[in-house]
Amino acid sequence: MVAILRGDGHPAGTVLAAEAAEIQGVNDRVQLAQAQRACNGRLLEAWMLAGATITDPSSTWIDMDVTLAPDAEIRPGTHLEGRTDIGPGARIGPDCLLRDTSVGQDATVLYTVSESAEIGPGASVGPYARLRPGTRIGPGAHIGTHVELKNAVVGRGAKVPHLSYVGDADIGEHSNIGAATIFANYDGMAKHRTTVGPHVFTGSDTVLVAPVTIGDGAYTAAGSVITEDVPPGALGVARGRQHNSAGWVERQRPGTGSAAAAARAREAAEPGTGGSAPTGGDKGHEGDKGHEGAEGVEGKQAR
Repeated sequence: MVAILRGDGHPAGTVLAAEAAEIQGVNDRVQLAQAQRACNGRLLEAWMLAGATITDPSSTWIDMDVTLAPDAEIRPGTHLEGRTDIGPGARIGPDCLLRDTSVGQDATVLYTVSESAEIGPGASVGPYARLRPGTRIGPGAHIGTHVELKNAVVGRGAKVPHLSYVGDADIGEHSNIGAATIFANYDGMAKHRTTVGPHVFTGSDTVLVAPVTIGDGAYTAAGSVITEDVPPGALGVARGRQHNSAGWVERQRPGTGSAAAAARAREAAEPGTGGSAPTGGDKGHEGDKGHEGAEGVEGKQAR
């Protein structure tokens, strides 16, 4: 290029580069990776000088449009992409991927993948959570282990602690979503929305079949498939009653370890009689009052 310029009568001079990386050539994938590393290092250094803490710059990657507030802490293995914004005092990582996500002041995000989501001040997310587009998590809310949210709004102080899918939903403040609760939002043709009021408690393994509304302060019993609205303050129960078939294992699985264990337990329950221990097959189902009390106990969340 210099020879062509001089041959055409143009002057050619020199300029001293501030850093060698600024004029590094990119002619193959190796040099491209080197240039990316140099650019990333420059961005990380600038944010650390501005007051953010980056624990391990060698394993942290951020894009040009990412913003970090003073006293934000970025832990190892974290990737911040797009227009992600991290608030003051927030702790991100280790091992997070946040894209176009805003994180409020003093929030914590651990082992999480998030895209186009909002995490409110003081909220906690993870480990192993996935936030999909349209998710908004309110101040002080908690999203726990192996929880996925899509187009969901979680109110102030609400909790979705473990093993749940929340799609197209509004969850009121201070509600508790029990382990393995599923918001069944798709009927095969269209998506539908679920509304959960404030101070609601869903029992473990509840399925909420949208569109459905769980009223303020209501409960659902564990294992229920809720297809109708639950009024405020009510207990929603939607499941078959348990029946115990006495002696089934010894009759149908003779010679197994299970059959032997059952026999020992039966003999211990009634020593010397050779009879069967009480089974309680339908016990406790005679009265509505007793049934409702049992449902209340069975609706407790697994913690």
